[in-house]
Amino acid sequence: MSVQRALVIGAGSGVGQATAGVLTAAGAHVLAAGRNRDATDPAQVAALLAEADPDLVVVAAGTRPRMASIEQQSWESFSMPWNVDVKIAFEVGRAALARPLRPNSTVLIVSSGAGLDGSPLSGGYAGAKRMQMFLAGYLQRAAHDRKLGIRFVALAPRQFLVGTAIGEAAAAAYGAEAGLTADALMKRFPAPLDPADVAHAILAIASGEEHREATLLGLTGKGLEII
Repeated sequence: MSVQRALVIGAGSGVGQATAGVLTAAGAHVLAAGRNRDATDPAQVAALLAEADPDLVVVAAGTRPRMASIEQQSWESFSMPWNVDVKIAFEVGRAALARPLRPNSTVLIVSSGAGLDGSPLSGGYAGAKRMQMFLAGYLQRAAHDRKLGIRFVALAPRQFLVGTAIGEAAAAAYGAEAGLTADALMKRFPAPLDPADVAHAILAIASGEEHREATLLGLTGKGLEII
């Protein structure tokens, strides 16, 4: 099925910005929500869904974690991804069920491979991204129980993204730990992955029939995989 109307939350930069562009180029009417719309606020989320009336919602918003070892984190820096990334996914998912979105709609949460493999230099980021994956499953179960026909899926890029603030900060931090430059660490991946690659994967997930039953997908420079 083709995407007709989309809401992209976190469209100001990175994956969200690339996704809004790819969906627009594919012919979808896109409401691109940036930092001017507070997606942690349930009233704002409900208003965005009402305005967009989407058959695809992409949650690409989140905070940039502080890259530091655990003893250098404060509780505020450690918990920020939970208060932002997880809360946005929670509020968007809850609003999609409450509205509800039309049958065959998709809500896609952009998570991270950190939620699978851990990330000791980014505080609570890995745990927050893992919770987003759990949320996709919980939301899918609720939609199934109510026979709403809404699809929820989390997408986890499994390598640092080229050209993003988070990817570059993580590559610099983990490269320094390994005695490498950020560029040298990035070159360890067999194929690079950038926001445009993630955006095209999102379009493929939303419009294709493959992986329709999966609630968690991984993405590398070589393509999509079921996790």
